[in-house]
Amino acid sequence: MSFDLIISSFPKMINAAFITIQLLSLSLLIGLFIGLVAAILRLNKNIFINKLAYGYSYLFRGTPLLVQIYIIYFGLGNIEFIRSTFLWVFLKEPFWCAIIAFALNTGAYTSEILRSAFQTIKPGVIEAGKSLGISNKIIFYKIQIPIAIRQSLPAYGNEIILMLKGTSLASTVTIMDLTGVAKHIISTTFKPVEVFILAGSIYLFMTFIIHNVIKFLEKKYSFQQ
Repeated sequence: MSFDLIISSFPKMINAAFITIQLLSLSLLIGLFIGLVAAILRLNKNIFINKLAYGYSYLFRGTPLLVQIYIIYFGLGNIEFIRSTFLWVFLKEPFWCAIIAFALNTGAYTSEILRSAFQTIKPGVIEAGKSLGISNKIIFYKIQIPIAIRQSLPAYGNEIILMLKGTSLASTVTIMDLTGVAKHIISTTFKPVEVFILAGSIYLFMTFIIHNVIKFLEKKYSFQQ
């Protein structure tokens, strides 16, 4: 095993890790918003709205993330109509194609996590708010959403970790993230073991950080309904 290669590759891999963090952060931020909206729509009593949100969730949870990336990156760009709209500003860039795919994917899983959390809120919590004269809208935004977010932390923590590992697929559309740089180094050195050990170690370290942050938040915001 070449330790010199590991040491010399470390700065490049760290720089690439920041690209991975950007992909993860933006995807989670957009995905959380999409997931919250989809979860609220899933709770809507209107059957059309409910089924529409369910269809989105089912589609993106039921198909591979890699296929979604390819369809967005290779497929949408071939539609002439899209090339003449503002969407082309984003779809012509591999980085934003990956972000769109990741956000839609994690948004689907997040919607199910939040929907389950909303449904586990005890009716007494809502009734207590109504007894104090608080409107349904305020109860939902000030009581139900914070409770749902807190209750979904363990499951959402797992989703963040899965999304971190999922960002490695960005390398398939020419993005030089952690995995992309690792593949490039391997193509010039022909030493995959050392490079992937280093890449895996960096992924493992980031997973360790995420796990402990979520664990801290769980402990900090733990409460009994």
